[in-house]
Amino acid sequence: MRQLLILLAFLATPLWAVEPSEMLDDPALEERARAVSQGLRCPVCQNESIDESNATLAKELRIVLRERIVAGDSDQEAVDYIVSRYGEFVLLRPDAQGANLILWLAAPALFLMALGVGWTVIRRRKPAEEGLTAEEKAELDEILRS
Repeated sequence: MRQLLILLAFLATPLWAVEPSEMLDDPALEERARAVSQGLRCPVCQNESIDESNATLAKELRIVLRERIVAGDSDQEAVDYIVSRYGEFVLLRPDAQGANLILWLAAPALFLMALGVGWTVIRRRKPAEEGLTAEEKAELDEILRS
C-alpha cells in the first residue's frame, strides 16, 4: 500500500506545479493554457515545461500565458508574445528554420562524417603480418626454455 502511495505521488508531481489560484474559471481556456504551457521551457529548470516547474519564473510565465489567452490571443500569438520577451530558448521544441536548421542538421552530419572517417581508417589499415620470422621463432624458443 505504501509503495502505491509513493508511486501515485511521483505520478502526480506535475499537477502540483500549477496552483489553484492560477487556474482559469473557464475549463476550455484552462485546457488551452495547459496545452500551450507544456510546450514552453522553464528558463530556470531548463528541462521542465513551465507547466511542471515550481520555479517562481515559471509561475509568472504561466500567469502571463493565461492573461494572454483570456485577452483573446490565439495559442500561437500567446507563444509568440512569450518568445518575444524571453527568446527562442523558452520553446521546448524550437522551429527547424534559419540558424536552428544548422543545429538540427549538425548532429546527423557530424555522425555521417565520423562514419566516413572510421571507414577510411579501417580500409587503409595495413594487415598484420602472418606468423613469426625464423629469427623471432628462435628467440621465442630460447625465452621459453629459460
